[in-house]
Amino acid sequence: MTRLVDGYDLVIFDLDGVVYLIDEPIAGAAEAVERLRAEGTAIAYATNNASRRAADVAGALTGMGVPAAPGEVLTSAGAAAARLAQQLPAGAPVLVVGAEALRAEVRDAGLTVVERAEDEPAAVVQGFGPEVGWKLLSEAALAVRAGALWVATNTDRTLPSPRGPLPGNGSLVAVLRTALDRDPDLVVGKPAPALFETAAGLSKARRPLAVGDRLDTDIEGAVGAGFDSLLVLTGVSGPAELLAAPPERRPTYVAEDLSGLFEPPVRLKAEEGARESAEEGAKQRAEEGAEEGSGWQLEDGTLTGAGKPAAALALLAAHVWSGGKTPRPGSDAAADLMNRWKLNP
Repeated sequence: MTRLVDGYDLVIFDLDGVVYLIDEPIAGAAEAVERLRAEGTAIAYATNNASRRAADVAGALTGMGVPAAPGEVLTSAGAAAARLAQQLPAGAPVLVVGAEALRAEVRDAGLTVVERAEDEPAAVVQGFGPEVGWKLLSEAALAVRAGALWVATNTDRTLPSPRGPLPGNGSLVAVLRTALDRDPDLVVGKPAPALFETAAGLSKARRPLAVGDRLDTDIEGAVGAGFDSLLVLTGVSGPAELLAAPPERRPTYVAEDLSGLFEPPVRLKAEEGARESAEEGAKQRAEEGAEEGSGWQLEDGTLTGAGKPAAALALLAAHVWSGGKTPRPGSDAAADLMNRWKLNP
């Protein structure tokens, strides 16, 4: 396998932090998607964003130059509404905390949208909405206390933005969790594996690859689904979080951006056994992906040499995940990289 993507028949993209930041496409994302399409690789988009419907997401992507069809988009809003329709009788009242897109999905699922606890909702469904405030959260708290089922579309603590991470639906869910002193009855979006499994089923894929920017949602969800995954460093999770990740949040590969799909794979899974064997395996893989005549070396807890950043990260991950401490930089290139990544030995 000369390129990472060559081993897979479906690429499932997260959106915010992978393809775009808020409404601005990430450099190279459109070109990567176009290249996959031209080569005949199936594509799907799986997003925890519950503030847009699938058709709206597809339209927005196409408007950014990233081709997408509504049938390729799976949202946590649509998945949450479908789950509620399975559990509740037709026409049952549901209090919606979120954007109009979530309300529309609930209506299309044959349920009745209400806004007050006095309407005796059978369920409360909570998704991100920039206009969600204290009044609606208070109605939701009252309804859940009265016995309503509480469903969250997702629990992303933050949303990526060009200005830095912003509060996400998980932060709003935390408001109700604090007030009610309990967790939601059901969380639909990632890290639950349902969105990934649905995408693979629709495409009849045998070797899907999930691509995300968050360890706690995208990568954990892929691990739970049994899929290989690629972490790109264009969104929320960075190298420091990666090195500290527990096994259930460790991606198979890492790349700086989506161009890594078309390069030799930089595998991150540390081998079982002594740290030396893990370092040696990561070193070999790192050198395969490095520019000719350059490479990284990790010996005696010191990172030296130069090369592609992802290759250096593979070495660091193998070392730390096998029980070692964060290595020291031993070359100018290593010092610059570790300083940029805010990795302190």
